[in-house]
Amino acid sequence: MSNHRIIYNFSPLLASPTPLWRSRLVVAGIALGFACLAARAVYIQVIENEFFQHQGEARFARNLTLPAHRGRILDRNGVTLATSVPVPSLWAIPRDVPRDNKSLQRLGQLLDMTDAEIRKKLDDDDKNFVWIKRHVGEQVARDIAASGIKGIYPRTEYKRQYPEGEAAAHIIGFTDVDDLGQEGLELGFNKDLGGINGSRRVLKDRKGRVVEDMREQILPVDGRDLHLSIDSKVQFFAYQNIKNAVLQHKARAGSVVVLDVVTGEVLALANYPSFKPDHIQKTSADPLRNRALTDTFEPGSTMKPFVIALALNQGRVTPDTPIQTAPGRMTIGHAVISDAHPHGVLSVTQVIQKSSNIGTAKIALQMQPREMWDMFNQVGFGQKPVLPFPGAVSGRVRPYKKWQPIEQATMSYGYGISVSLFQLARAYTVFARNGDIAPVSLLKADQPALGVPVIDAHHARAVRKMLHLVTGPEGTAPKAQTMGYSVGGKTGTAYKMVGRSYADKKYRGVFAGLAPVDAPRIVVAVMIDEPTNGQYFGGDVAAPVFSQTVQQTLKVLGVAPDMSVVPQFVTAPVEESF
Repeated sequence: MSNHRIIYNFSPLLASPTPLWRSRLVVAGIALGFACLAARAVYIQVIENEFFQHQGEARFARNLTLPAHRGRILDRNGVTLATSVPVPSLWAIPRDVPRDNKSLQRLGQLLDMTDAEIRKKLDDDDKNFVWIKRHVGEQVARDIAASGIKGIYPRTEYKRQYPEGEAAAHIIGFTDVDDLGQEGLELGFNKDLGGINGSRRVLKDRKGRVVEDMREQILPVDGRDLHLSIDSKVQFFAYQNIKNAVLQHKARAGSVVVLDVVTGEVLALANYPSFKPDHIQKTSADPLRNRALTDTFEPGSTMKPFVIALALNQGRVTPDTPIQTAPGRMTIGHAVISDAHPHGVLSVTQVIQKSSNIGTAKIALQMQPREMWDMFNQVGFGQKPVLPFPGAVSGRVRPYKKWQPIEQATMSYGYGISVSLFQLARAYTVFARNGDIAPVSLLKADQPALGVPVIDAHHARAVRKMLHLVTGPEGTAPKAQTMGYSVGGKTGTAYKMVGRSYADKKYRGVFAGLAPVDAPRIVVAVMIDEPTNGQYFGGDVAAPVFSQTVQQTLKVLGVAPDMSVVPQFVTAPVEESF
């Protein structure tokens, strides 16, 4: 160890005296610094507290929505028709995302987006949050995370899925990217299905990570499940049948409605063309229409049973009253109406069986316009269906005071009046329910529906027997016969209106009926729009769809067959009058 010592007292710097003013200057400078800091603290925390709090919150405080889980839509047996599943969505802090071409190209490849699309989103006015792409696949989200691109973050959202796809699309509808109902029952029951979102006020760091909660959370209230009257099996069969018919007859479109006579429940409502409810981005507007509820048409001869039922109910005719229809033509004012074939004298029953325009018009002209108008009104024509379905139409029945004799005559066989297929199906419950009209429901019902009386029960049964003859060998719709079940119904074939006149070669083929005849359980109505493959009568294009749908539906419902399983078809059915 060295014996030398360093004596600091002899350092020239330490030995020289420090001027007093310098010490005071240093102390004053330190004091002034502390005073400035204190003043700044008072200014920030007291004087301009609200401003700086607002600026801080604007940069780092966020209101997070706690989404309510959208309720499911279920069929009558609990089968899922619509449900929401979690999916990742991608958002960004624009100022943090690198703008070099390599990064944007990589991002565009992963998201199937162009550089321009990505730049447009990143140039949004909000510099702290912007959606890059919503509802991406799980693998895409993982690839983005693995890519190391800064400023892109995932967030879990919900996306609607529709297991029945095109078959139930028109009745279920669809939601948008925010899980809000846009069409169908998704829109009609949006409030019930959607629930109430919650919220959470938090502080986030610059990378979007939650640092702390700023207040107590408001928890979401999930939407309630919707239990429909629809039977998914019946719906699927109905859709397949109408799709096959439209394709077979090269038609423009088609619709079918199935109603439970006892409860008034809608068991099926299908249209073709249809759409995929979870892939509608590139779908045109035309397939989205629920034609059975939103489109109206002149129903043709399917109106005749209502006129006959009214005449029976008033005692003007009986089922056996003879009506002279020869020579198959009839002049009313300056207009001429006709039958497809002259028949001579027909009973009232045969007027329905042979679908005679002349016979129906002569019976209609025995009544006052007000009486027919009341009948149409009572069965729901000209009135919007009482359904929670957006876009359902009322159709058109002109005020009876304006009817001319020719208009009264033509309305008796379905011209000059417009109805939707759904209205027509409901109206036929009058015959199936022994004279009362059933209220209808798209929600599952546990009790039989209480109907409103329209005609006497024995007259309704009389018309039902006439409808049964329509499907026999001498009627206009033997192709409506169904193996194992007795059926009854009425054909309708009507020219389509183009502008203000009827097109020569554009038709709608319609069939509406019920089964089984003695104790009806269902009503089925079918419409084929513009068949172009050689056949266009309702008995040829719509009746077979009715037959197939009736057989499948009654089996699903467990209704026992009431007749031989061998139907009696004929090769040359009687052509109906227009």
